[in-house]
Amino acid sequence: MHGERWWAQEPSGVRLEWGPTGAERLTGERSGWLVVVDVLSFTTAVDVATARGTRVLPYPWRDDTAATFAARHQAAPAVGRRQVTADAPWSLSPAALRDAPFVPRLVLPSPNGSSIAAAATARGSRVVAACLRNAGAVARWLAGQGAGTPNQPVLLVPAGERWPDASLRPALEDLLGAGAVAAALANLGAGPLSPEANAARASYLAMDPVAALAECSSGRELRAGGFAGDVAVAAEVDVSTSVPLLADGAFTDAAANLSS
Repeated sequence: MHGERWWAQEPSGVRLEWGPTGAERLTGERSGWLVVVDVLSFTTAVDVATARGTRVLPYPWRDDTAATFAARHQAAPAVGRRQVTADAPWSLSPAALRDAPFVPRLVLPSPNGSSIAAAATARGSRVVAACLRNAGAVARWLAGQGAGTPNQPVLLVPAGERWPDASLRPALEDLLGAGAVAAALANLGAGPLSPEANAARASYLAMDPVAALAECSSGRELRAGGFAGDVAVAAEVDVSTSVPLLADGAFTDAAANLSS
């Protein structure tokens, strides 16, 4: 039986697999937690918004249906970075979200992190959003739930990006975000870490995440497009205490809910 499940990373308490297919393969079969990591920029945007008290509704498509979905749920729709206006100031840009007016509900479309989160909840998984800003807070909260053991594993899912042919492009920033969570969980006694999770941990510990985000492919793309502020916000390591937990179709700060 074990040989038939070579991909399951059993019996590790902290596991890692890439993108939507990896998340689908490793979820839905036993009790555990899925941690989606999309540093530039979905999970960083979710962290910024939930820290302000906004309920964030993930939506997997950035098209006209997002506005319809937002209207149905009485939420503000986030627009593309370049579509921000005074009337529509909310976007996937973490820097823009910091400055935008507060809204109680926000639909945040993303073909990577958002689609992974939405699909995982449909399969019955418990989902948390992590980035470099809140990696330590997420790890502490998960450890407090008893997560990070073989019986209640944590599955780290770096979302990655897409090539023009829609194939997965593993993204360094997401590897580092997942590695930050893995490192924090290991320090809290979680484990054992699978080799995949341990490799992410080692990468994070070996690199300067601020410099790496600025110079990696995704960071260069954003900076060249005029969104250096988003890279800077995403590189603020462990400044946030927000733990965005997906429940009833929306991310909210579980740490704030616990203390309130």
